[in-house]
Amino acid sequence: MHIMMTVNAAWNIWNFRRPVVEALLADGHRVTVLAPPDDSVPGLERIGCRFRSLEMSVKGLNPIEDLKLQRRLTRIFRQEAPDAVLSYTIKNNIFGAQAARAAGVPFIPNVTGLGTAFLSGGLLQTIAEQLYRRAFGKLPVVFFQNEDDRDMFLDRKLLRSGQARLLPGSGIDLSRFAAADMPEVDTPPVFLMVARLLRDKGVIEFVEAARQVKARHPEARFQLLGATGSENRTAIDSATVEAWVTEGVVAYLGTTNDVRPAIAGAACVVLPSYREGAPRTLIEAAAMARPLIATDVPGCRAVVDREVSGFLCEVRSADSLARVMERFLALTPKEREGMGRAARAKMEREYDQAFIVEAYRAALASVMGEGQR
Repeated sequence: MHIMMTVNAAWNIWNFRRPVVEALLADGHRVTVLAPPDDSVPGLERIGCRFRSLEMSVKGLNPIEDLKLQRRLTRIFRQEAPDAVLSYTIKNNIFGAQAARAAGVPFIPNVTGLGTAFLSGGLLQTIAEQLYRRAFGKLPVVFFQNEDDRDMFLDRKLLRSGQARLLPGSGIDLSRFAAADMPEVDTPPVFLMVARLLRDKGVIEFVEAARQVKARHPEARFQLLGATGSENRTAIDSATVEAWVTEGVVAYLGTTNDVRPAIAGAACVVLPSYREGAPRTLIEAAAMARPLIATDVPGCRAVVDREVSGFLCEVRSADSLARVMERFLALTPKEREGMGRAARAKMEREYDQAFIVEAYRAALASVMGEGQR
């Protein structure tokens, strides 16, 4: 078959969907990635994908631009005539679904997160729900990455229960993200946050909690790893990060193509996000046997077993996060190692990337079977 995958950034496919891509190629299918281009395109082409550039505005809700995107997708789907389209990220899901219906192409979206529209509430959430209801109403399969998002769509009657299927995030390569020994006991404890530097990821709360904890535990270290200046309404600029570094409250590690050394050097990985689909950084850290601290919100709480593989704190509360960090510091080295082992065991039990590959194979077989009938 000819399978098209669409997303709002090519790196998303390269970093998070590569196991599915490689499995589809190994099964003999042709794979075309449709996305705005970036430096991951050569890698995608090297493993056997064809790439087609997609012009789109990633941030904001501009009805005129979004209508243009839908028409652009419809035209491309008609030109390419794929046997099925696999979609990720909000705009590609919503407007891709409507374009696929117009072009008569089977469409399988993956709700990787609900974004700022659902965090904002009010009119913006109402509009988003109407768009989802219209886009997803007749699709045979819609993937979700956590139970909370799935249940919200069902409760709000944005789709029917028979359409929804649950995935353990994007899965994880357990051999690449192998368990790593905890840092030496006599080294300063490092709390690491890996995320795009957005307010919605809880970066402000992380920094404020770091201030509080360092005042009482000056030996503790706090690190930020992730890109600034993202195309997002809640992005944090580089000047703000530089001020934090100058203050001495956090160390900024910039960006990297391989997060494993940073995770291996940390005693605990933290994500105080306001809402997630399935937080990749927590999954990678858990696979490497690191204890976790995250907010008690959809997505995050699915990855963390409270008091077993890590701790959960209140959302949008630096005070709560600081208290939980201090609870972690009070643990013995043996207790920290036990949390890390529990985190790794959960990944082995629930998050192996093989589960994702088989779910997509089954969904494609189901969709193509319905089309043939």
